[in-house]
Amino acid sequence: MAKYVLIHGAWHGKWCWDKVKPLLTQAGHEVEAIDLPGHGDDQTPLDQMSLATYVDKVVRVLDEASEPVILVGHSMGGVVITQAAEYRPDKIASLVYLSAFMPLDGGSLMGLAMTDRGALVFPNMVMAEDRLSCTIREEALREIFYMDCSEEDYERAASLVGNEATAILEAAVSLSSDNFGRVPKYYIECLKDKALSNDLQKRIIASLPFEQVFVLDTDHSAFFSAPEKLVEHLLLCIPEK
Repeated sequence: MAKYVLIHGAWHGKWCWDKVKPLLTQAGHEVEAIDLPGHGDDQTPLDQMSLATYVDKVVRVLDEASEPVILVGHSMGGVVITQAAEYRPDKIASLVYLSAFMPLDGGSLMGLAMTDRGALVFPNMVMAEDRLSCTIREEALREIFYMDCSEEDYERAASLVGNEATAILEAAVSLSSDNFGRVPKYYIECLKDKALSNDLQKRIIASLPFEQVFVLDTDHSAFFSAPEKLVEHLLLCIPEK
């Protein structure tokens, strides 16, 4: 039995894993999905949301685990699991990037996203007046995130997406080959993704060695549009001891 820890992306919460969790449990594994600070049920104030506070919450979960976990990050969650691996490499059996950002040392989500000409997120981003947070235009949500999802899943997600702190988008990671570099990594591509284009996903995959790369013919939200197939891949991300 392995333990999976699931980290959501920007504007989302642990609710996005609701179809994935029972499938992993049925396969005999322990599963924990968390709300990052200021998301879902977590009431952290906006001015306290940062890469540091996001990573601290993940690290606390890692420290409580009795064995190294499979740490899964979706989209922006890839930045969070990347930095967490630098701090707790021995607590992570593998990192799994689901259509996720993986900046290299000194890089940021924004740095990668600004090179992603095929993505629709930034053209549809609405910045708050104080510039502490941003949202996505409601009329663009389905095309960007949920194109292959059922109407029921789309409507639920649209009712739950929230604000995202701009600080997380701009924060740079600090990594080393001795820590982050030695953790086994897997990548799951989403071919029809309009939030993080397939071109950028392939460039991320080419930037470092991955144990294995899987491909899903889905939109950005494979946890809704293809949960069974996603779990098939996640079950292959347990390194041999």
